[in-house]
Amino acid sequence: MNLDKTLDLIRQIAESTVRGEADAVDKEARWPEQSMRQLQQEGLGGFVVPLENGGLGQGLLGLAQACEILGEESASAGLCFGMHCVGTAMIAAKATAYQKKHFLEPIAAGEHLTTLALSEPGTGAHFYFPQTQLLSVSKDEFMLRGEKTFVTNGGQADSYVISTMGVDPEAMQHEFSCVVVEAGSQGMNWGKDWDGIGMRGNSSRSLALKDVRVPARNLLGEQGDQLWYMFQVVAPYFLTAMSGTYLGLAQAAFNQAREHMMHRTYRHSGMSLSQNQLLQHRLGTLWAKIERTRQLIYHACRQYDSGDASAILSIISSKAEVAHCCVEVVNEAMTLSGGIAYRDNSRLETLLRDARAAHIMAPTTDVLYTWLGRALLEQPILES
Repeated sequence: MNLDKTLDLIRQIAESTVRGEADAVDKEARWPEQSMRQLQQEGLGGFVVPLENGGLGQGLLGLAQACEILGEESASAGLCFGMHCVGTAMIAAKATAYQKKHFLEPIAAGEHLTTLALSEPGTGAHFYFPQTQLLSVSKDEFMLRGEKTFVTNGGQADSYVISTMGVDPEAMQHEFSCVVVEAGSQGMNWGKDWDGIGMRGNSSRSLALKDVRVPARNLLGEQGDQLWYMFQVVAPYFLTAMSGTYLGLAQAAFNQAREHMMHRTYRHSGMSLSQNQLLQHRLGTLWAKIERTRQLIYHACRQYDSGDASAILSIISSKAEVAHCCVEVVNEAMTLSGGIAYRDNSRLETLLRDARAAHIMAPTTDVLYTWLGRALLEQPILES
């Protein structure tokens, strides 16, 4: 199935199942199970799984567009699907024969959901400096001790890609590792359900790891590979999944404002809001803001998919710019829609709450601009 047909299928699911459960997902802080399961059933769980492992083999451009389509109907659904794809890309990057058989093939078959578990309490936006310990029990087994926070799809996934410190106690700060921990492993203890003001369907939970045993064959790449994964896989896929989702959110807000202006008519004059020159100008600026952000994101994805080493700069800036875009567009859309948009449980109210997370989801907007500046000045992106 080519990308256009795949995106058409995602759009059909978005306009039926995702849209149909979006309101309940927000009001009840409920993980978008119907949406996620239908995506899997239709063969989309393997969106970024390589073709040779039974997947669709899509790259960053496809991921951005898929998350954009889903995010337009439900930001939580877009991000939950996106994080599954990021976890999948992590597994696929240096997959062993065992990992292909045990993880990638079931993911492609719609039988396995995965996700990332990177953030930790105490490190804040610096999620790339994990403190979770990876201890060697034997040549065939590791043991994990630590705690993760804000795990999207937490308690719902079948496996979790977890970042850890190096096995060697004397390992340098950058010598982190990544392992896949399967759901239900003894010693995994989930915190309370996520109850945020926005992105309420993410199931973004904390996870305590108390002497969790992990087969050594679940190690991704080599010990100390985490920094490679960070910039070659995590940053591109993670930032793109968020960028696409928030772009879809901005588009949804624009659509709400445009729809209101097209159909709102003053009784005393018979004049439609669509005929007001000032409002025409303001709506036009919103369209331009969304479109230039979209083109930046798509350009970054095409750079990465073509192997351009400079793509990381565009990818970093994309997530920072889309955060500004979606917050500003939702705010302005609410203003253009007037008092009706300010009522409780309006669509724009949900979008406003969801949009605000764009700036604070790690890497935060400030961190991203700092990374960008360091790279442009030929300084190390990460400081100890």
